[in-house]
Amino acid sequence: MPAHPIASYTKSTRLFALYQSLPRSEADAVSLTELMQNYGDNADNYTNERKNLENDLIGLNQVFNDIFYSDALIRVPAWGKNISGKTARFYIEPNFSIDVINEQTVFFWEILDKYTANYLPISLKQGITDKLTQLRRQDKESFHQSPLGQWQDHLVTLPSIVQAPTLDSEVIGSIHQALLQNRQLRISYQNKWEEKPVQRMVYPKGLIFIDNMIYFTGFNPVDDHIDDKQLLKAHRNFAVNRIVEAVVIDKPIPDWVGRDIFTLDSLQKLGKLEFGKNIEINLVLKVQKYACQHLYERPLSTDQQITIIDDTWNQVSATVANTTRLQDWLVSMSQLSVVIELLELRAVILERLESGMQLYNRN
Repeated sequence: MPAHPIASYTKSTRLFALYQSLPRSEADAVSLTELMQNYGDNADNYTNERKNLENDLIGLNQVFNDIFYSDALIRVPAWGKNISGKTARFYIEPNFSIDVINEQTVFFWEILDKYTANYLPISLKQGITDKLTQLRRQDKESFHQSPLGQWQDHLVTLPSIVQAPTLDSEVIGSIHQALLQNRQLRISYQNKWEEKPVQRMVYPKGLIFIDNMIYFTGFNPVDDHIDDKQLLKAHRNFAVNRIVEAVVIDKPIPDWVGRDIFTLDSLQKLGKLEFGKNIEINLVLKVQKYACQHLYERPLSTDQQITIIDDTWNQVSATVANTTRLQDWLVSMSQLSVVIELLELRAVILERLESGMQLYNRN
């Protein structure tokens, strides 16, 4: 907050101070009377200062409209509507911010916009596109004349073979609210193999992005326990597109959910955020030499080692997590590589290949 009442500053400074003092959510919207507590404290000049406050709010709204092409300053009831008999309340749209445009900012949003073109569902991707549009409008002419302003003409991403699923924006909103407010969440979850969705309570922890799928991760409700391993048994992942409904419950999640061992980074290291056994293994592959080149460019792990066997084959060894995604990749490489170790993993890949051969031979 300013060191002195806002009313004591020049108009440009008043508008900026007023922008800083306004709340960032509808739930916290404030009236003129509440704003006056920070705006002016001269009891003898209260009426004039209150009128100046009204004019400054109108002016700030005009600035946002003219410069940022945004209706970020929200009045309830809406601007232009009669407020007779009502108390007008004001707040700043929570996603709005005054960004400084520089090369790094624009470049970042341009790349992010193109990279997520086919990676994120449309409902989430739109937010990124809107942000980029806002940045462009702040200085439209100079933006389009600059080299960075031409990046969108030289960037493209190709879609995944399987497109991202449709997400319910209300479900996403409820998950977002529960995570930020540390509240419990009641979801209706439609398993692929069930006819009807099942209701369940979840202590929310976060979101997982795997390829173009999004998963919601959290814990089933259980009592606190001295043994973290017992609590880990309550951990679950849910495909967000299969959550039919999500309702935030006004109950805080238990303190144990916030322990260091249950951070997303820790859960990932423990192998809880992917499908499969998710334990670290020493993978050894025999790979055709010409097919091994991309593993020099995109190694399987930081400790990957490649040794030459002969003119045809190389051996690749790496410490990796034994996940379903790893198995899928090994199956896709089956005409170019052979799993040497682990024998258990080799058996899994062989079984999948034999099953595929039987299916193709029958049809």
